[in-house]
Amino acid sequence: MTARSVTRAADVGVLERWFKLKENATTVSTEVIGGITTFFVMAYIIALNPIILNYVGIPDLQGKNLGPGFDQTVAMTAFCAGVLTIAMGLYANRPFAMAAGLGLNAVVAFQLVLGKPALPWPAAMGIILMEGIVITILVLTNLREAILNAIPLTLKRAIGVGIGLFILLIGLVNAGIVIHPASGAPIITLSPLSTGPILTFLIGLVVTLWLYARGVRAALLLGIVGTTIIAGLLHAIFPTYVVSAAPGKAILPATWAQLPDFSNALKGLNFDSFAILGPVAALLAVFTIMLSDFFDTMGTVVGIGGQAGWLDTKGRMQGVRRILLVDSIGAAFGGLMSASSNTTYIESAAGVSAGARTGLASVVTGVLFLLCIFLAPVVAVIPPEATAPALVLVGFLMAGIASKIDLSSFDEGLPALLTMVVMPFTYSITNGVGAGFVTYAFIKAVKGKWREVHPLMWVVVAAFLIYFAQAVYAPLLNIGGYRE
Repeated sequence: MTARSVTRAADVGVLERWFKLKENATTVSTEVIGGITTFFVMAYIIALNPIILNYVGIPDLQGKNLGPGFDQTVAMTAFCAGVLTIAMGLYANRPFAMAAGLGLNAVVAFQLVLGKPALPWPAAMGIILMEGIVITILVLTNLREAILNAIPLTLKRAIGVGIGLFILLIGLVNAGIVIHPASGAPIITLSPLSTGPILTFLIGLVVTLWLYARGVRAALLLGIVGTTIIAGLLHAIFPTYVVSAAPGKAILPATWAQLPDFSNALKGLNFDSFAILGPVAALLAVFTIMLSDFFDTMGTVVGIGGQAGWLDTKGRMQGVRRILLVDSIGAAFGGLMSASSNTTYIESAAGVSAGARTGLASVVTGVLFLLCIFLAPVVAVIPPEATAPALVLVGFLMAGIASKIDLSSFDEGLPALLTMVVMPFTYSITNGVGAGFVTYAFIKAVKGKWREVHPLMWVVVAAFLIYFAQAVYAPLLNIGGYRE
């Protein structure tokens, strides 16, 4: 045996002991493929988060320095995603990836910074820091896990299906197949199938489905890489190839590397919101954002956990407290570092579908994010239509658990159905969870079965009623409303 083979065996032994690969029926190569797949599917956030927080593409807001700065946000987005995803892998040993949460960053940009009264962006990040601290306290006191365990199994399965449909819709929207018309009905419609990005997506979908049907282990990853190459060739052959409005252009960058700007680190340590908004409005802002963050993650963890087979017969997941703790710290850390709240990504399901079962996949994803601190221009090469086929397939795989939901039961079938459809229709995990929870409790109450509802569920239902009532009380308090 050579010295190199001995070293390699020792390295594998270390990984086996830390990540328990055999116990989770996986291998190093499978985890690496899963980690790379997850990264490719969610790498868009490195470009999209700075676009949202700095109002790129909105002429009326350009040059007003309302946001934290594009280059600074790129650096902090990649840094936070890398550090937190690695922490998730090492501490929780689950293949969940983290990054700045979409929806929450829009709340920061358009409802806090542009609200009435308006907050400077450091004060808005301070709101995010505070909601992250509150969620962390809920985890440390075991309340967050207790709420998770109080959810009926049927609703947990419905959350998984809803997230699957949500992911599938995101894939179709990213591909440009499903569009939102400027006016008139229907709310969403089918786009003409003759544009370059859509044709690229369709080719990529055929390739990805063929690879998956043939049992190729890296089908999702190979589909993304192959579709990116196809998009690049189309750009080279047809200069008028239409580029999607989303980040990613399938064009080789003029500059492959850049020095990061970390000047915004710790600027979220700002509590001016209490002076600007007033204590009541500031606390309500923290509460509503926290509620969205709280249940987005809960839905993601339950949905992917069901897909991977980690839920027991009662719908509980072993080691979930560690996942929730890293996630809650991520919310606070993202606010502190001016990247907006970092949360567990539903795109982690892509890595799980590729076979990832341990935190080793998260470490791989996190390392790739850290590399992007210097190589952000390279990530912009991956077009949205290249990752869309993977999202469509992952959405289908997650929605498969619908077969275990008894829709013939009015008590649980209707709440489950609302959970499944409200998520994609409103583009919000939290809205779907809330609709299902409130309906479930209401039906049980009017049928005299209120004792079947866990006491913590009633607390959560009350919180959701406050959340959904924002349209009534928010204008009265001059805080605009913070619904995702």
